[in-house]
Amino acid sequence: MAKSAAQVLSTHDRALDAAKQVAIVIGASLIVGVSAQLSVRLPFSPVPLTLQNFAVLVVGLTLGSRRGFAALVLYLAEGASGLPVFSPGGMGGVAQLLGPTGGFLLAYPFVAALAGWILECGKTTFARAAIAGFLAEIVLFGGGILWLTIYTHSFAQAMYLGFYWLIFAEIIKIMFAAAIGSGWRRFHKA
Repeated sequence: MAKSAAQVLSTHDRALDAAKQVAIVIGASLIVGVSAQLSVRLPFSPVPLTLQNFAVLVVGLTLGSRRGFAALVLYLAEGASGLPVFSPGGMGGVAQLLGPTGGFLLAYPFVAALAGWILECGKTTFARAAIAGFLAEIVLFGGGILWLTIYTHSFAQAMYLGFYWLIFAEIIKIMFAAAIGSGWRRFHKA
Protein backbone atom coordinates (compact mmCIF):
# COMPACT_ATOMS: atom_id res chain seq x y z
CA MET A 1 0.00 0.00 0.00
CA ALA A 2 1.22 3.46 -0.81
CA LYS A 3 1.56 5.97 1.97
CA SER A 4 -0.64 8.98 1.76
CA ALA A 5 0.91 12.41 1.38
CA ALA A 6 -0.26 13.34 4.87
CA GLN A 7 1.57 10.34 6.38
CA VAL A 8 4.77 11.21 4.53
CA LEU A 9 4.58 14.85 5.67
CA SER A 10 3.83 13.78 9.24
CA THR A 11 6.86 11.48 9.29
CA HIS A 12 8.99 14.24 7.74
CA ASP A 13 7.79 16.75 10.36
CA ARG A 14 8.59 14.35 13.20
CA ALA A 15 12.08 13.75 11.80
CA LEU A 16 12.69 17.49 11.50
CA ASP A 17 11.44 18.07 15.05
CA ALA A 18 13.70 15.30 16.38
CA ALA A 19 16.68 16.78 14.52
CA LYS A 20 15.85 20.21 15.94
CA GLN A 21 15.69 18.84 19.49
CA VAL A 22 19.04 17.06 19.06
CA ALA A 23 20.60 20.26 17.73
CA ILE A 24 19.25 22.23 20.70
CA VAL A 25 20.72 19.72 23.18
CA ILE A 26 24.09 19.71 21.41
CA GLY A 27 24.11 23.51 21.26
CA ALA A 28 23.28 23.77 24.96
CA SER A 29 26.12 21.39 25.86
CA LEU A 30 28.51 23.53 23.83
CA ILE A 31 27.30 26.72 25.52
CA VAL A 32 28.18 25.19 28.89
CA GLY A 33 31.58 24.20 27.48
CA VAL A 34 32.28 27.72 26.25
CA SER A 35 31.13 29.25 29.53
CA ALA A 36 33.53 26.94 31.40
CA GLN A 37 36.40 28.67 29.61
CA LEU A 38 35.41 31.92 31.32
CA SER A 39 36.88 31.15 34.69
CA VAL A 40 39.16 32.61 37.31
CA ARG A 41 41.47 30.29 39.19
CA LEU A 42 41.57 31.03 42.90
CA PRO A 43 45.14 30.52 44.17
CA PHE A 44 43.96 28.86 47.39
CA SER A 45 41.32 26.54 45.92
CA PRO A 46 41.10 23.84 43.25
CA VAL A 47 37.55 25.06 42.49
CA PRO A 48 37.60 27.95 39.99
CA LEU A 49 35.13 30.81 39.85
CA THR A 50 33.44 30.16 36.51
CA LEU A 51 30.38 30.99 34.42
CA GLN A 52 29.81 27.28 33.94
CA ASN A 53 27.31 27.04 36.81
CA PHE A 54 25.40 29.99 35.40
CA ALA A 55 25.15 28.27 32.01
CA VAL A 56 23.95 25.04 33.64
CA LEU A 57 21.13 26.94 35.36
CA VAL A 58 20.19 28.79 32.18
CA VAL A 59 20.12 25.51 30.22
CA GLY A 60 17.86 23.88 32.81
CA LEU A 61 15.55 26.87 33.15
CA THR A 62 15.18 27.48 29.41
CA LEU A 63 15.17 23.95 28.01
CA GLY A 64 13.34 22.19 30.82
CA SER A 65 14.13 19.09 32.80
CA ARG A 66 14.54 16.46 30.07
CA ARG A 67 16.47 18.45 27.48
CA GLY A 68 18.51 20.17 30.22
CA PHE A 69 19.45 16.79 31.72
CA ALA A 70 20.34 15.43 28.26
CA ALA A 71 22.48 18.48 27.42
CA LEU A 72 24.49 18.14 30.62
CA VAL A 73 24.97 14.38 30.26
CA LEU A 74 26.26 15.11 26.75
CA TYR A 75 28.52 17.83 28.18
CA LEU A 76 30.04 15.37 30.67
CA ALA A 77 30.54 12.82 27.87
CA GLU A 78 32.27 15.47 25.76
CA GLY A 79 34.58 16.34 28.64
CA ALA A 80 35.25 12.72 29.59
CA SER A 81 36.21 11.98 25.98
CA GLY A 82 38.89 14.66 26.14
CA LEU A 83 37.20 17.57 24.40
CA PRO A 84 38.32 20.86 26.03
CA VAL A 85 34.94 21.74 27.53
CA PHE A 86 35.88 21.72 31.21
CA SER A 87 37.38 24.81 32.84
CA PRO A 88 41.00 25.37 31.84
CA GLY A 89 43.75 24.51 34.25
CA GLY A 90 42.13 21.27 35.32
CA MET A 91 43.30 17.78 34.54
CA GLY A 92 40.86 17.32 31.66
CA GLY A 93 39.03 14.19 30.58
CA VAL A 94 37.96 11.53 33.05
CA ALA A 95 40.68 12.70 35.45
CA GLN A 96 38.83 15.98 35.89
CA LEU A 97 35.63 14.11 36.74
CA LEU A 98 37.56 12.22 39.42
CA GLY A 99 39.44 15.29 40.66
CA PRO A 100 38.46 17.91 43.24
CA THR A 101 35.76 19.49 41.04
CA GLY A 102 34.24 16.14 40.03
CA GLY A 103 31.34 16.40 42.46
CA PHE A 104 30.25 19.70 40.96
CA LEU A 105 30.58 18.40 37.41
CA LEU A 106 28.71 15.16 38.07
CA ALA A 107 25.87 17.09 39.69
CA TYR A 108 25.29 19.24 36.59
CA PRO A 109 22.69 17.03 34.86
CA PHE A 110 20.65 16.87 38.08
CA VAL A 111 21.01 20.62 38.64
CA ALA A 112 19.64 21.38 35.16
CA ALA A 113 16.87 18.78 35.52
CA LEU A 114 15.73 20.09 38.91
CA ALA A 115 15.75 23.74 37.83
CA GLY A 116 13.82 22.89 34.68
CA TRP A 117 11.33 20.65 36.46
CA ILE A 118 10.48 23.25 39.10
CA LEU A 119 9.83 25.86 36.43
CA GLU A 120 7.76 23.39 34.40
CA CYS A 121 5.49 22.57 37.34
CA GLY A 122 3.87 25.95 37.74
CA LYS A 123 3.48 29.47 36.55
CA THR A 124 6.62 30.91 34.99
CA THR A 125 7.64 33.82 37.18
CA PHE A 126 10.97 35.32 38.16
CA ALA A 127 10.38 34.27 41.77
CA ARG A 128 9.71 30.66 40.78
CA ALA A 129 12.79 30.64 38.54
CA ALA A 130 14.91 32.10 41.36
CA ILE A 131 13.65 29.44 43.78
CA ALA A 132 14.36 26.78 41.14
CA GLY A 133 17.89 28.15 40.74
CA PHE A 134 18.44 28.28 44.49
CA LEU A 135 17.27 24.69 45.03
CA ALA A 136 19.31 23.50 42.06
CA GLU A 137 22.39 25.20 43.53
CA ILE A 138 21.81 23.27 46.77
CA VAL A 139 22.08 20.08 44.70
CA LEU A 140 25.19 21.47 42.98
CA PHE A 141 26.97 22.41 46.17
CA GLY A 142 25.76 19.27 47.94
CA GLY A 143 27.48 17.15 45.29
CA GLY A 144 30.53 19.39 45.16
CA ILE A 145 31.07 19.64 48.90
CA LEU A 146 30.43 15.93 49.45
CA TRP A 147 33.02 15.10 46.77
CA LEU A 148 35.51 17.62 48.18
CA THR A 149 34.98 16.21 51.68
CA ILE A 150 35.90 12.75 50.42
CA TYR A 151 38.78 14.20 48.42
CA THR A 152 40.24 16.26 51.31
CA HIS A 153 39.03 14.07 54.22
CA SER A 154 37.68 17.21 55.89
CA PHE A 155 34.25 18.83 55.73
CA ALA A 156 35.67 22.12 57.04
CA GLN A 157 38.35 22.11 54.35
CA ALA A 158 35.76 21.27 51.69
CA MET A 159 33.60 24.19 52.75
CA TYR A 160 36.61 26.50 52.71
CA LEU A 161 37.76 25.37 49.27
CA GLY A 162 34.43 24.97 47.53
CA PHE A 163 31.76 27.08 49.18
CA TYR A 164 32.65 30.19 51.19
CA TRP A 165 34.58 31.93 48.42
CA LEU A 166 32.01 31.17 45.75
CA ILE A 167 28.62 31.77 47.37
CA PHE A 168 28.29 35.51 46.64
CA ALA A 169 28.98 34.98 42.93
CA GLU A 170 26.49 32.08 42.85
CA ILE A 171 23.71 34.28 44.23
CA ILE A 172 24.32 36.75 41.41
CA LYS A 173 24.34 33.90 38.86
CA ILE A 174 21.03 32.58 40.23
CA MET A 175 19.37 35.98 39.84
CA PHE A 176 20.60 36.49 36.26
CA ALA A 177 19.73 32.90 35.29
CA ALA A 178 16.25 33.33 36.80
CA ALA A 179 15.70 36.51 34.79
CA ILE A 180 16.81 34.81 31.57
CA GLY A 181 14.93 31.58 32.25
CA SER A 182 11.63 33.16 33.22
CA GLY A 183 11.80 35.69 30.39
CA TRP A 184 12.63 33.01 27.83
CA ARG A 185 9.78 30.75 28.96
CA ARG A 186 7.22 33.57 29.03
CA PHE A 187 8.30 34.75 25.58
CA HIS A 188 8.04 31.26 24.08
CA LYS A 189 4.67 30.49 25.67
CA ALA A 190 3.12 33.60 24.15
